Amino acid sequence: VQLQAYGGGLVQAGDSLRLSCAVSGDDFSRYDMGWFRQAPGKEREFVAAIRAWSTGTYYADSVKGRCTISRDNGKNTVYLQMHGLGPEDTAVYYCAAKPSGYRVVVAIEYEYWGQGTQVTVSN
Repeated sequence: VQLQAYGGGLVQAGDSLRLSCAVSGDDFSRYDMGWFRQAPGKEREFVAAIRAWSTGTYYADSVKGRCTISRDNGKNTVYLQMHGLGPEDTAVYYCAAKPSGYRVVVAIEYEYWGQGTQVTVSN
């Protein structure tokens, strides 16, 4: 399974951004998908996840109400729509995939990772 994340960039505080992650190599619909981020000097942290067949979504408290995760199984793509971005959201954002089931908020549960896309939010 290969994951390609894109859509990051340099934005100003308060802006919106949509990240995308294209998946290839297997039946995308049977995978739980997650977004994680890692800021300089910090550990990778959970951002959002969506179950296979969109049967559930999960968000970190830090982004709840500002982010929406979605998937298009026809396009083998998962999205992370972010609003009201602030400097604290600056990080490399990674998409990840795992066979459906069990925990979705823990990075170690994910088997496949994309290369990351940089999001930088300036004041």
